[in-house]
Amino acid sequence: MKRILLPVVLFSLLLSGPIASQQKMKKISEQDLIAKARKIHAEVITLDTHADINTANFTDDKNYTQRLETQVDLPKMKEGGLDVAWFIVYTGQSDLTEEGYEKAYANAIDKFDAIDRLVTKYAPDQIELATTSGDVRRIAKKGKLVAMIGVENAYPMGTDLGNVKKFWERGARYMSLAHNGHSQFSDSNTGERDGEYLHGGLSELGKKAVAEMNKWGIMIDISHPSKEAIRQMIELSKAPVIASHSSARALADHSRNLDDEQLEWIKKNGGVVQTVALDSYINTEKVAKRAEMSRGIMQELAEKEGLKLYESRAEVMKLPEAERDEYIAKFMAFQRKTRPIIDEKLKDTAPPVDVSDFVDHIDYMVKKIGIDHVGISSDFDGGGGIAGWNDASESFNVTLEMVRRGYTKEEIEKIWSGNLLRVLDEVQKVAKRLQKAE
Repeated sequence: MKRILLPVVLFSLLLSGPIASQQKMKKISEQDLIAKARKIHAEVITLDTHADINTANFTDDKNYTQRLETQVDLPKMKEGGLDVAWFIVYTGQSDLTEEGYEKAYANAIDKFDAIDRLVTKYAPDQIELATTSGDVRRIAKKGKLVAMIGVENAYPMGTDLGNVKKFWERGARYMSLAHNGHSQFSDSNTGERDGEYLHGGLSELGKKAVAEMNKWGIMIDISHPSKEAIRQMIELSKAPVIASHSSARALADHSRNLDDEQLEWIKKNGGVVQTVALDSYINTEKVAKRAEMSRGIMQELAEKEGLKLYESRAEVMKLPEAERDEYIAKFMAFQRKTRPIIDEKLKDTAPPVDVSDFVDHIDYMVKKIGIDHVGISSDFDGGGGIAGWNDASESFNVTLEMVRRGYTKEEIEKIWSGNLLRVLDEVQKVAKRLQKAE
């Protein structure tokens, strides 16, 4: 049975849900509303499509069976009632050379191996790897946690499309063809900054990769590629696509978010957008104001800790892999230590992005493209986390906010996991058909 963390998010009388009226919700006492949300949260399968990993946390001495400084570990998943975590095989973009590809491939395999150690060596009694929706439901029914694998950036595949099958065999069930920087397969959203692109969308190799992913049943993740690359992927794909961690650009103007035109593409394609709990993708105005007002406080505290502060997340992501992972771990520990200080100082003048802001994006996309095309992701341990959902132990608060706004149990189940698993099923059906046709 799930253990649910007490709620920390507040009811906003200004926001109403898509089905139940605000007047109806007012008739429910706070105690009854929380009880209703707890029951729903315990009964639906909760699934987060994006949790980054550092392989230093997958060793005999230090691993996810322990309560670590990470935003995700098994104790936190159990405490927050988070059933399914997609652990990410992420590789930063580097040179398009054989040497670059070899290093990236080694990095990817290291992360595949780390996830394998978790589910087969460190905690086979607590968590299992799933590769189908049937696996997810079977494992969850046993009361165990579920691990799934997504690949963020196909760069490690080099120019060998045989690696699509190899990554599928290792358990990968979604993959993006680019990250922050143009890959050998696809242009990145980062091209929007300077208007410089490498392929004009997908390269010829990228177009072949789309077909190969369709063939093996790997969901195509459009979260990081450029708008033109996304358009071409959807046009070429014989199966629905996903955005594993993106939000609505109409509410937060960031190149990583999806504009209304892109949202319509995904609706017509039958895909799903996994709304992401990363503050700068949710409310750019709040983030900018808070950053400006907290800069001096942060700098003073960082100097005392001997920690360098970078101007942007993009600068951090350009660091070499090992250096970046080490820095992110240090910075997140620094954030946890200093957040109470900054929250107290800025509580009245610059409050942080919170769960209410996050569910605003869910509301917007549900109304724009329908309840069947919206999901949830955190980007935990990769920059994600907001007030009220800053680690896996606080996952209940997302359900609570949706209940406050009038979402039904059936709708909440779709958003937490049903839509994503439906897409996975459809992608795998297409793969079987394509393989049979050969």
